[in-house]
Amino acid sequence: MPRTITVGIDGSPESRAAAEWAAREAKLRGLPVKLIHVWEPIPEHLADATHSGAETLQHWTGRSEMGVPPAEGWGRIPREAAESLRLRHPGVEVTTEQLTGLPAEAVARAAQDAELLVLGSRGLGGIGGFLVGSVGLAVVAHSERPVVLVRADEQATDEQAMDAVGIPSTAAPFRPVVLGLDVSRPDEALIGFAFDAATRRKVPLRVVHGWNLPPYYAYGMALEPAVEREMAKGDAVIVTEVLRPWRQKFPDVEVVEQSHYGSPSTLLIDASQEASLVVVGRRIRRSSVGAHIGPVTHAVLHHATAPVAVVAHD
Repeated sequence: MPRTITVGIDGSPESRAAAEWAAREAKLRGLPVKLIHVWEPIPEHLADATHSGAETLQHWTGRSEMGVPPAEGWGRIPREAAESLRLRHPGVEVTTEQLTGLPAEAVARAAQDAELLVLGSRGLGGIGGFLVGSVGLAVVAHSERPVVLVRADEQATDEQAMDAVGIPSTAAPFRPVVLGLDVSRPDEALIGFAFDAATRRKVPLRVVHGWNLPPYYAYGMALEPAVEREMAKGDAVIVTEVLRPWRQKFPDVEVVEQSHYGSPSTLLIDASQEASLVVVGRRIRRSSVGAHIGPVTHAVLHHATAPVAVVAHD
């Protein structure tokens, strides 16, 4: 079965932006796009409540009584979204699927056979960044396929450099891809995804690694400049060694290594301002502890100003 770029849509501006991003990515990858829409039935305690009037039941996200989707609305959202994408992105194959169930669970199941899953997030207005809802966070935490989060106001020109006269243009080259790298646990799936994304966009890969003081430094102790330089030099060597086989595998990708003292999440959020895509990882947990996103990825998801790809890995 050929893989697809799967998009969760609900008719909102953020899901429309996600679908647009998915269509652009589909052209880069030569893959079809699948739009999925989840209809969530009315909770049983509301459907069975005899004292609940029609207005109360209809208020449950606009659905008809007793948890039955209104016939005229069934499939309308994905159908209209698909028609719109086909008009703006000729040549991209677009299919739809209507699902029933809890949104986070249904979307995560649908993404199992996808090349990647794309979801929308509301923007945080003037301060930039995302507002990732509970469904998006749940899907990111449980999906073992790469998940891309796209802001509601994301435009194609936001991912591309200015043209010769300083105007955003889709004819201009893409901005670099940014990879957040943890050298203590480098993962092939994460690094490979970032190199592949840079290759398809024909842009440099900016590898960002943040390091902190070793535990033997007392809290609040100032770091002498000479000591910081030595630590930075040693850390940069480690980053170079981790990336060495990937440079050989992707010789056409220019790699820019940035190893700095400080918070990894802050460094990645700053780097996102000049990126077409930010790639971060999430460790898969198959234990009673449950799913976990991780503090760095969680911060990047909420505050990066570029689309964020979260790649699950062991």
